[in-house]
Amino acid sequence: MVSSKPTIGVLALQGDVREHLRALQTSGATAVGVRRPEELEAVDGLVLPGGESTTIGKLAAAFDLLDPLRKRIGDGMPAYGSCAGMILLADRVLDGIEGQQTLGGLDVTVRRNAFGRQVDSFEETIPIDGVPGGPFHAVFIRAPWVESVGSDVEVLGVVEGGQSAGRIVAVRQGALLATSFHPELAGDARLHALFVKMVRERDR
Repeated sequence: MVSSKPTIGVLALQGDVREHLRALQTSGATAVGVRRPEELEAVDGLVLPGGESTTIGKLAAAFDLLDPLRKRIGDGMPAYGSCAGMILLADRVLDGIEGQQTLGGLDVTVRRNAFGRQVDSFEETIPIDGVPGGPFHAVFIRAPWVESVGSDVEVLGVVEGGQSAGRIVAVRQGALLATSFHPELAGDARLHALFVKMVRERDR
């Protein structure tokens, strides 16, 4: 088992890095930014933040992180992807750009920018299975949704109302967790606490 205070990295190439670091620290982890392969090797788990999925993929390639990220995730390192991070973890992406790179590992099909452009950003109350304390105030910014899941994927949250009712926005598969929304912007660290718990329970 990992330490009771695991070291969890946040991929620090783009996105809400500081907000994720703060939420992880609040949840009992030692949180560090990750930009280089040697920094990746030193963490017990990793958060892939929101941002722009194609840009993050290109920056990961430029920093020689793509293959190390794929290897660590493939070897069972816990990872949590929010928004663009969900796209990066997905095995299949719809509406991606030509040659778009993902890390894979999560047996889902994700539709990029499914909820619309930046001007279509919205907030919604989403119940999340396995997260006590009531529904989650979810912030969606140019967000993806999950079109379909494999047999080993657990659906944790769906949109309950409006035109997007029934769309899958939170999933888990083993040591991998992903949400379409940005919990780091909601001032609610319960999903980060769930991820820290997942890392504590996972052998390195």
